[in-house]
Amino acid sequence: MTPSDNLGARALITGLGGFTGRYMAERLRADGYRIHGTVQGAADLDAIDAAAHDVHAVDLRDPRDVAAAIDAIRPDVVVHLAGIANVAHGDIANTWLVNVVGTRNLLAALARLDRPPRAVLLASSANVYGNATEGVIDETVPPEPANDYAASKLAMEFASRTFSARLPLIFARPFNYTGVGQSADFLLPKIVEHYARRAKTISLGNTDVSRDFSDVRFVVDAYARLLHAAPRGEIFNVCSGVGRTLGDVLDTLARVAGYRIDVRIDPRFVRPNEVRTLTGSNAKLRDAIGELQPVPLEETLRWMYEDARERYESLRMTA
Repeated sequence: MTPSDNLGARALITGLGGFTGRYMAERLRADGYRIHGTVQGAADLDAIDAAAHDVHAVDLRDPRDVAAAIDAIRPDVVVHLAGIANVAHGDIANTWLVNVVGTRNLLAALARLDRPPRAVLLASSANVYGNATEGVIDETVPPEPANDYAASKLAMEFASRTFSARLPLIFARPFNYTGVGQSADFLLPKIVEHYARRAKTISLGNTDVSRDFSDVRFVVDAYARLLHAAPRGEIFNVCSGVGRTLGDVLDTLARVAGYRIDVRIDPRFVRPNEVRTLTGSNAKLRDAIGELQPVPLEETLRWMYEDARERYESLRMTA
């Protein structure tokens, strides 16, 4: 499919103002789509180029609000990114409400259209696998969520299945991913920010955990290609297929930054239900959309580090 094939087609991205949403919009716009997006409220509108998109302030928890937006947009494809995305988010009730009920409100509104979208991609999470540590995790591994965030994402998948007969659903389970613009509430941006400001020490939790880290640009490319392939009802891991410990990350950033930071273990950051190992298989994804080209982790970290250094230097010059 070329960009000209999608001219005039409407792509709805929920959570357009979020970290992934901005990259997703750029990717789908390059594919020729007209971008429509939802944001939580007026504060999120400030971070968006409203001239490049049609933006709707929508509370997913309000079914009437969602229905009105869907009736106005009538999307051809949907990428559902909106949700509570932080494992340590403190408002448990809202995590469940947004991730499960909010998704159901969206799908109910889409199912009522006289012409449903040709593809609806739902962003779940590899956290649903829980503490699966034996070998590489593929989509046949039984989910065993170890925290409320992961449990809410698995519940979202099950609730969404009730719309399978009416909507062409695709379930994506991304493993950890990062990039420029991700909040320092997340682990890798936090570490990068410390290196960028030449901090001498950093407080971390469990440093022996292993994760399958990807670049956000790789993830949105996979999402866009899944929309094109439209493998109805299928679940896909979105991952690099390579596990890296936090020690690997720290070693890489030490090379990039030219010095080694002093790591201090802070008990406040040690989560009792920490998922120890998450390394995914992307074989099924590759079979569905073709060859994959994950961005090397060092390239991603260097991109983030150089962006952060530029910001800090700019602040220092204007101080």
